[in-house]
Amino acid sequence: MTEQTATLSAPEAAPGANSRKVFIKTYGCQMNVYDSTRMSDALARDGYVQTEEIADADLVLLNTCHIREKAAEKVYSELGRLRDMKKERHSDGREFMIGVAGCVAQAEGEEILRRAPAVDVVIGPQTYHRLPDALKRARRGDRVVETDYAIEDKFEHLPKMEKAKIRSRGVTSFLTVQEGCDKFCTFCVVPYTRGSEVSRPLAQIVDEALRLVDAGVREITLLGQNVNAWRAAGPDGREWSLGDLLYRLADIPGLERLRYTTSHPRDMDDRLIEAHADLRKLMPYLHLPIQSGSDRILKAMNRRHTADDYLRLIERIRAARPDIALSGDFITGFPGETDEDFECTMNVVREVKYAGAFSFKYSSRPGTPGADMKGHIDEDVKAERLERLQALLVSQQAEFNASCVGKTVSLLLEKPGRFDGQLIGRSPWLQSVIVDAKGVEIGDIISVRITGTGPNSLYADMVPGV
Repeated sequence: MTEQTATLSAPEAAPGANSRKVFIKTYGCQMNVYDSTRMSDALARDGYVQTEEIADADLVLLNTCHIREKAAEKVYSELGRLRDMKKERHSDGREFMIGVAGCVAQAEGEEILRRAPAVDVVIGPQTYHRLPDALKRARRGDRVVETDYAIEDKFEHLPKMEKAKIRSRGVTSFLTVQEGCDKFCTFCVVPYTRGSEVSRPLAQIVDEALRLVDAGVREITLLGQNVNAWRAAGPDGREWSLGDLLYRLADIPGLERLRYTTSHPRDMDDRLIEAHADLRKLMPYLHLPIQSGSDRILKAMNRRHTADDYLRLIERIRAARPDIALSGDFITGFPGETDEDFECTMNVVREVKYAGAFSFKYSSRPGTPGADMKGHIDEDVKAERLERLQALLVSQQAEFNASCVGKTVSLLLEKPGRFDGQLIGRSPWLQSVIVDAKGVEIGDIISVRITGTGPNSLYADMVPGV
């Protein structure tokens, strides 16, 4: 999944006299963003109110990502700064607790407590529903590690989301439907930090979606490490797939847009492709990683598909939804990758013509098969290949954005722009679009004509009467 670092925006709430404040810093993928919101919900039951100012916090929670090589070291560096804050707070007689959650917590466990004595709680991504209890134990003097895979369903134990909090988070929302991965790509730590593939029950997902829409959410993005591996019992007695789920969610009144990420090519079945053809609410944008265009490297990665399999799949998807835009993930310098292997990747990129992509140098992760492979590539070679790949991908993204100029598209307005009268929304293809908007408000879906492109956004004018 795509990487990012963010602080979770604090919901609008008036803290009571005895309220504690929590600052949550989120690293990594969209699922971590979703998990941070749910941890915030769980902590609210114990009187915690979110703050965007770390200086005001009684609890700092780092929700971590382990996908890149130096992820853990970045966390330890941050913990060093928090240790100093904790000393200062304690000298003033104030509580200051530190928690590490997410995939680094799952991978490092007790090692975090050894290397960072200031940490009070370490909690994995499958056990964060136990966070309030872990903090209570920590206040009694225990240093708590909760990284066992929970037997119980954590989603059943999390509190129902409150309407006011949902509204404060905006008109778009993530909704996790699937966790874990059974694919065991040789470069990836996800099966070891998130566990095997688990799908949430259909009724649980629909209930959460209904709550989101009732609070004003107009677009939902379904999340999973392997989101299109989602399977669950349907009301008709058969096993439903992600395509079936999308058809069900599309029937919810008031839910205007659907997206999903991240997908694996092997789980892109006929029903899901049909959904792209039939459902206007399903946005014409698909993130479908290939990682490499070389069959030899794909085999070494344990991807279990060839470049041709991927390209034929793209043909089928585009036949079903001709206006679909594609993004992907790419790794340069996987062990054993030759110049010829890399050129195969470049050829796939040239043939597909991506509207966006995420690309990285291979990052050796301890405990994965890739770390023990022969033929590791020099860093300067990986970097040079990445530079060439990114130049091609950036040019393709610019070409796609330029092709939108002059088009009339629908825009979901999400937030204010930098200047008075400006609003920012997302196009059907996930582009950020800035528009001078009058007589409309956040949450509206309007028609705009794209007038230009910028480094990170498109510009548009409202289309009157449409």
